[in-house]
Amino acid sequence: MTATAYQDHLGRPIVAVTGMGIITSLGQGLSDNWAALTSGTSGIHEINRFPTEGLSTRIAGTVDFIGIPVPNAVERSYAFARETTIEALANAGLSGDFNGPLFLAAPPIEPEWSARFELADRSPASDHPGDAYERFLTALRQRPDPAFHEAALFGAISERLADRFGTRGLPVTLSTACASGVTAIQLGIEAIRQGRTDRALTVATDGSLSAEALIRFSLLSALSTQNDPPTKASKPFSKDRDGFVIAEGAATLVLESLESAVARGAKVLGIMKGAGDKADSFHRTRSSPDGGPAIATIRAALADAGIDESGIGYINAHGTSTPENDKMEYGAMSAVFGDRLVGGIPVSSNKSMIGHTLTAAGAVEAVFSLQTMLTGTLPPTINYNNPDPSIVLDVVPNKKREAQVSAVLSNSFGFGGQNASLVMALEPA
Repeated sequence: MTATAYQDHLGRPIVAVTGMGIITSLGQGLSDNWAALTSGTSGIHEINRFPTEGLSTRIAGTVDFIGIPVPNAVERSYAFARETTIEALANAGLSGDFNGPLFLAAPPIEPEWSARFELADRSPASDHPGDAYERFLTALRQRPDPAFHEAALFGAISERLADRFGTRGLPVTLSTACASGVTAIQLGIEAIRQGRTDRALTVATDGSLSAEALIRFSLLSALSTQNDPPTKASKPFSKDRDGFVIAEGAATLVLESLESAVARGAKVLGIMKGAGDKADSFHRTRSSPDGGPAIATIRAALADAGIDESGIGYINAHGTSTPENDKMEYGAMSAVFGDRLVGGIPVSSNKSMIGHTLTAAGAVEAVFSLQTMLTGTLPPTINYNNPDPSIVLDVVPNKKREAQVSAVLSNSFGFGGQNASLVMALEPA
């Protein structure tokens, strides 16, 4: 092949995906997850990790089948990331030190309430409630607690992954809300395009579901309260949707320059063709109602990919099942794709089955988007029994559909105005 065969429309190295690994509430591993997702199975269930009496939301997509030594968000998130990375590297045919950079999307880290209460119990007494922080530090100086210390370190997960898999350079940990998974992938893409590396490990993980997280999202009126049955709660683009279902999961993608992948005889699973991101300053949690930043994000991803809207055959929607976000995303997609969106481009939401995996969502849905192209199967949007008449979409309702597509758009629109979109394609001929 000529050198230009490995370059995109702007003369940059083409970025290939050569390995994938995934964990969601549907199970561990790509095979089990894809079988469940395409059969319309829901991974949403009642929460048993902590008491939920008195809470308006008592359901989630927790991942409770991975063993951890200490029950906290760091250990869960690390375990998920470790397992998906093991799968992705095996999938890519790589062993030994990875010898490339690591970009990790991880949830904001805070110690669990139980750990804080335990620390408070062994802190020295004081008549001044305002000096709690100093009391906690005194207690930790008297009896160091490595598990608690690591649970409060934002970079702990990436450092452990770097040690385990032999990545190169300082590992990057990032958090851009619901767009985090795409941001990690985007950083990997740019590292390869800029010639800084031939390969990058991009990981997104979230095992942060706790009573505090549930309560905080509930106070924002963001969560579904349709607890019975849990499997019916997440219903993107439906008239009776009332909020998202919080969930956990992780995904790892091995990115390589196409030239490097071909040279070592790797199987190319897909191409990261374009990425776009735009900020939304409208509100700290709400998206701009006119969808302007989301529209700009989608258009930026298409421009980066060097294609126009006619090149997209399927959209993996952000599709959270919140009344406002679904409406905004529909408006944004309509502005970009126009009449092709009605009966022309299928649009489905993985979150109808796995819930919203927060920090991990963008990477999880990227894996499913690649699988959509590789298998010629469009996953459904389940629980679509009461369509919203103001949102006219082909959501692949309730049952999978066989259809071969060669390019997919995947959207991630997050809190804090963090918007990111990916364009993925099959390997070029």
